[in-house]
Amino acid sequence: MAPHTIPATLAGDGLRVAVLTAQWHGAITARLQIAAFHTLGAAGVKEEDVLVLEVPGAYELPQVAAWVARGGDADAIVALGCVIRGETPHFDFVAGECARGLQQVALETGIPVTMGVITADTLEQAEARSSETTGKGGNKGVEAADAAVRMAALYRGLEKRRRQP
Repeated sequence: MAPHTIPATLAGDGLRVAVLTAQWHGAITARLQIAAFHTLGAAGVKEEDVLVLEVPGAYELPQVAAWVARGGDADAIVALGCVIRGETPHFDFVAGECARGLQQVALETGIPVTMGVITADTLEQAEARSSETTGKGGNKGVEAADAAVRMAALYRGLEKRRRQP
């Protein structure tokens, strides 16, 4: 007997996706958001099925993700933000709690939540990871949107398999 494989495909038709964008470091996060939109569109997610929410900063992303997931407003959530290391431990708290909180929302709700949050030591590193070209850093908005669609498609496949007699 061959194993049953459920692929994580980039098939976004019919998906409702929430894109949460932190406004702190707005020039960086705007590029992440544009790249995420292009990726979602290329995957077949309709523009009217994308819910865009602007969030003050990366620390607030998990709070809004929880609200969206619990409310059934999306099949997947893309969280976009940027945290740049400074001279104090503030970076560690914000970046760590953001990552932990997003993962907690995904695990508790069963809604895929992807982290397109750049954590960089310098502005130059953040710019490289939000560039419009695919350079060394790529664009974390593309990666997060791609992963959100693939995870939602995977969950759909699992749900479909569960319903089969």
